[in-house]
Amino acid sequence: MTVKDLKVGCQTFTWEMLGDRFTGGPDDLLKAIGDGGYAGIEITDTMIGRYAGKPAEFAAALKSSGLTLVSFAFGSKSGFTLKDEIGADLEAAQRWIDFAAAFPGALVSMGSATVVSDGPRDGKFAIAAEVYNKAGELGRKAGVQVAVHPSSHHNTLLFDRADYDAMFALLDPGLVGWVPDTGHILRGHKDMADTLSTYRDRIRYIHLKDVDANGTWAMLGQGVCDTPEVIEIASTAPHFNGWLVLEEESETAAADPAGAVKTNRQTMRSYGA
Repeated sequence: MTVKDLKVGCQTFTWEMLGDRFTGGPDDLLKAIGDGGYAGIEITDTMIGRYAGKPAEFAAALKSSGLTLVSFAFGSKSGFTLKDEIGADLEAAQRWIDFAAAFPGALVSMGSATVVSDGPRDGKFAIAAEVYNKAGELGRKAGVQVAVHPSSHHNTLLFDRADYDAMFALLDPGLVGWVPDTGHILRGHKDMADTLSTYRDRIRYIHLKDVDANGTWAMLGQGVCDTPEVIEIASTAPHFNGWLVLEEESETAAADPAGAVKTNRQTMRSYGA
C-alpha cells in the first residue's frame, strides 16, 4: 500500500469533548467533516443523535455529504471492566454491530476504560478481554470487524506498554483487532513505533493525533508524533484497511473544532495523503 492509497477520515470526539458547549447535532458534524475535505467519518454512540437505530437514514445523510462510515465507536461507564455488566455491554455491542452492518466495510470500535471500575486493577484485564472477545464473535457472525481503542485519560486500563501486552495476550486476534491511537500511545509511553510494529498484525485502522513532549494534545504536525513513520508501519500491516482517522483534542480544536479538523486535513496532504 502506498501513501496515495490511504483514505483520511475524521473522528467526532473533537466536538464531543466540548460537552454542553456543542449544541448542534449529527448533521452539523457531517457538514463540517465533509467541508473539511475528509472522505470518511468515525462517529460515536454519544454523537449519532437522531440517526441511532436508523441506519438507512444515516446512510443517505452520509452520501449527501460525500462521506463513508469508517467505524462506529462506543464505550461503557466501567470501560467494560465490571463482571456484572458483561451482559449489558454485549447487548450494546450487538446493537451497534447491527447498525454498522448496514455499512459495507464499517467496523465497530470499543473503547478501553477511561476510568477503571473499583477493585483490583489487574483483575480487570480478564473481564474486559471477555467482553471484547465475545463482542468479536458477535461481529464475526454479522460480518462486522470489532477492534479495541486505547485511552490515556484518567485511570485507564490501557496506558503503558505493559498494559498493552497484558490485554493483547488475552484477546483472540482472529476476533478482535486494534485501533492504535498515536496520541494515547505517546502519552502512555515513548516506544510508539515499537508498539505499532510488535502488534502490527492486529492493526485494522489508525487514529492519528499529536501531543507535545509533555503529553499535552497538539495539532497534527505540531507535536512529537512521527506521522511518516506511522504511515510506513501501518502500510505494511496485513489487516490495515487504509483508513487514517484524524482525531483532534487540542485547545485549538476546543476553540474552533471545524477549523481545526480542516487544518489537520491540509496537514495530511503535506504527507501525501
